[in-house]
Amino acid sequence: MYIAAATEALKVPHVVDLAAVVIGALTGGLLAAREGFAVSGVLLLAVSGGLGGGLIRDILLAHATPVALTNKAYLPTVAITAAVTFFFSGWLSRLTVLLVVLDAVTLGFFTVIGAQKAQLAGLPSASVVFIGVVTAVGGAVIRDMLLAQQAYIVRPGPYFAVAALIGAVALTVLAGPLDLPPLPVAAIVIVLVAGLNVLSVWRGWEAPVAVDLPTRARSRFVARRKQQ
Repeated sequence: MYIAAATEALKVPHVVDLAAVVIGALTGGLLAAREGFAVSGVLLLAVSGGLGGGLIRDILLAHATPVALTNKAYLPTVAITAAVTFFFSGWLSRLTVLLVVLDAVTLGFFTVIGAQKAQLAGLPSASVVFIGVVTAVGGAVIRDMLLAQQAYIVRPGPYFAVAALIGAVALTVLAGPLDLPPLPVAAIVIVLVAGLNVLSVWRGWEAPVAVDLPTRARSRFVARRKQQ
């Protein structure tokens, strides 16, 4: 029953889908431009930012040919976006606030599209969450590998992968046990993921890092003993 309804949710307006690809390509291309990469580097990072997550998703879902290669508009759109970043990188870099918001919204869209496609494939809930997160952050991981730097998603910083994880879990719960209509669920998750991402940047929130609970508990116990 849900799979039939999910098909409706996956019919994202083509212009919205392309907009998400453009923003992802834009962030990748701008990073390449800031690093002083040649035109091939700008194009490569634009492709990874705009299409990388979708490519990984389709490979994991065993699609015969990834959508990034079968859709006639994707690669030309990324190429045009790369050209714009190559020639207007300085001007685009001034739009920092707008790019942060657009990137956050794109993260939400990629999370929803990836998770819903996993649901259509009949995967269990944990796999749906995994595919949703991979689709959202996969392009950034490829981009960071090409930049020969530690992946952004593993470093302490704003909620990026964490926001996608929370959004994918929310989608699985809302569309599964609660059985809410797919389109409202998609809208809720996009707002949730984008909001968490923007708030974490604005408020300076950082994703939690590993802690040693026994050591922390022992330190607090010793501190209380000293106070007594």
